[in-house]
Amino acid sequence: MDYIISHQGVEAKKRPLPAIVATTALLLLVSALGVPHFVAAGNVLNIATQASILMMIAMPMTLIILSEGLDLSAGALLSLCSVCFALALGAGLGLGIALALSVFVGLSFGALNGVLISKLRLPPFVVTLGTFGIAQGTALVLTDGNVVSVGSTSISQVYAWSLLGVPFPVLAALIIYGLTHLLLYHTRFGTYVFAIGGNRDSLVLAGIRAHLYHIGVYAFCGLIVGFAALLLTGRMNSAHPTSAIGIEFDAIAAVVLGGTSFEKGDGWLFGTVLGVITISVLRNALNLFGIESSLQVVSVGVLVLVIILIDSARKSRMGKNV
Repeated sequence: MDYIISHQGVEAKKRPLPAIVATTALLLLVSALGVPHFVAAGNVLNIATQASILMMIAMPMTLIILSEGLDLSAGALLSLCSVCFALALGAGLGLGIALALSVFVGLSFGALNGVLISKLRLPPFVVTLGTFGIAQGTALVLTDGNVVSVGSTSISQVYAWSLLGVPFPVLAALIIYGLTHLLLYHTRFGTYVFAIGGNRDSLVLAGIRAHLYHIGVYAFCGLIVGFAALLLTGRMNSAHPTSAIGIEFDAIAAVVLGGTSFEKGDGWLFGTVLGVITISVLRNALNLFGIESSLQVVSVGVLVLVIILIDSARKSRMGKNV
């Protein structure tokens, strides 16, 4: 429904749904019929739990790409936040302080990205590649390259908690989706996010401080990354300085699969959800078949290219018919 009621109104209704809709349905059907134990309740719950962190990162990544940006630092920053979280717990500071530290680190990096990109007009690729290195290097220095033990069962207990059979990680991901949906489609902030990607000059001419909202997009991403560190640390009951490296690839892939464009503020938040589901189902099916992780990355890359080609061909055909 997001796709229909977005700020783009009637024009959005004329567009066909992205190819990811049919792709997700087809992949679910093929996996259910052809992959042993895929539809078992335990495996379905495992897919949802494993997808929770990716969902949390992909939500703010959608806003960043809608604003014609990119964040390559998300994976390294998530690793750093997890390390800070684990070190705080290991020092006996308590769960609340540990989470506050993680959120502060994530928010600081996100705001830094936003300031450098929006105020100084530096390319997002270059800026976030730089903060990627800073975050990863800091995590390695803090841990000397080793695993950080939490030394407490509090975080694993939180991670294992469930409500009416729904695991805490899934609940957290749903809350972040709801928050992002509200922010993007029902607030002035969301309207300006679309405008920053679609026509930033119009905001400036209207006297709106577009750079503040642009910084806010990256700060929001850092904030969510800080919260996601709770799930990552709880999943392993420890932290590693490189544990989340690469998740930014899956997050960007999910956004692109979902039909969000890198230009003109054109996107669909629920499409990102379908992208996350598709990537998670694909990885799970390949895992059940014993396919190694490196080939799984290749499969995700191929899927992204195929979907982009299909959607590009459809848009080109529509343009010729106009």
